[in-house]
Amino acid sequence: MFTDHVTMTEKSTPERLSWAVETLELTPSDRVLEIGCGRGVAAALVLGRLEGGSLTAIDRSGTAVEAARLRNGEHVTAGRARFLVAALEDAGFADASFDKIFSVNVNLFWTRSPARELAALRRWLAPGGSLHLCWEPPGPGRAREIAAKVAPVLEEHGFETAVLNGRTSTATDLVCVVGRPRTGTA
Repeated sequence: MFTDHVTMTEKSTPERLSWAVETLELTPSDRVLEIGCGRGVAAALVLGRLEGGSLTAIDRSGTAVEAARLRNGEHVTAGRARFLVAALEDAGFADASFDKIFSVNVNLFWTRSPARELAALRRWLAPGGSLHLCWEPPGPGRAREIAAKVAPVLEEHGFETAVLNGRTSTATDLVCVVGRPRTGTA
């Protein structure tokens, strides 16, 4: 596990979303899954960086998914984006479907055992793919706490991890635990 510091200061969208998308280090042809897409703000950032790639985004809220579809309508129409009402534990995608999978402020990864979800995410990641679990924690010191809980769980489930730390322009901590499946593990 290693730590890196990154600062984002974009004002057009919430800084946590801009920063999270930066951690993905997207290539134009990436196939991306967003867990908990909300109203599609981060999805729009991702889609703006993809040329031949695609985005699939899921959220439990039908209202949020409809708003995300409207916000990203041209990409939906072009077949480059899909927004689905689904809980992560109920979603089913083919093995090796995604190059990058990410979430922002999805607490299940640090508030309970996500064994079932992590097994699915590993299957859905293509060889060389990466998982990015990002948060803007609700208070000082919580970034360290989240990283200390999430990184070992990912490692237990066959991921090599790195912890990225950032800060908003108002000095709010940001944290992203990046996981890459270890080769030779199931």
